[in-house]
Amino acid sequence: MGRRLVPLTLDNLQDLPNRCRACVFWELDPVSGEAAVNAGTPALEKEAWISAVLLDWGSCGRVVYVDDVPVGFVLYAPPAYVPRSTAFPTSPVSPDAVQLMTAFIMPGYQGQGLGRVMVQTVAKDLLRRGFKAIEAFGDARWKEPACVLPADHLLAVGFKTVRPHPTYPRLRLELRTTLSWKEDVELALDRLLGAVQKEPALRPL
Repeated sequence: MGRRLVPLTLDNLQDLPNRCRACVFWELDPVSGEAAVNAGTPALEKEAWISAVLLDWGSCGRVVYVDDVPVGFVLYAPPAYVPRSTAFPTSPVSPDAVQLMTAFIMPGYQGQGLGRVMVQTVAKDLLRRGFKAIEAFGDARWKEPACVLPADHLLAVGFKTVRPHPTYPRLRLELRTTLSWKEDVELALDRLLGAVQKEPALRPL
């Protein structure tokens, strides 16, 4: 089984699930996001956001391929590039951290260690760029797949609460801890990354 983790670019943006490719929940503030949806332009806004971040900051995601089939992805960026983050009651994200926006692994590919490899790849990338941690807003009342990751699952893979909140706590994962993860976090990561979207399959190549 051939695995590849490739930086997200405009060239492989089409390999994200359809609903993720046209989702601008994190990329725009609530008002602009609603306007983009009403205008039917969220996919264009998503493309413009990725282009701008790539030019200004660099890689902001990874796409996972198994035997050349896209099976998952992770999206992350400094909070300055994530307008929606300011709308959360537990903002702002710490200045030494990058925000984990969202992530996903296809159900048929969970349990193979892809989640661990994906997060470790992101950790190595961000450590090289001088960041110390990943932070995320968790949903403490999570009931179904959505853009905000479930808080319980974030805690299960090593995140710690840095600002409590009954609905949207802010959690933090020290990057160096991810590099020494053992096999016992794989199941928790699979639950976390598999809980994000319901879409059963990505577009085959």
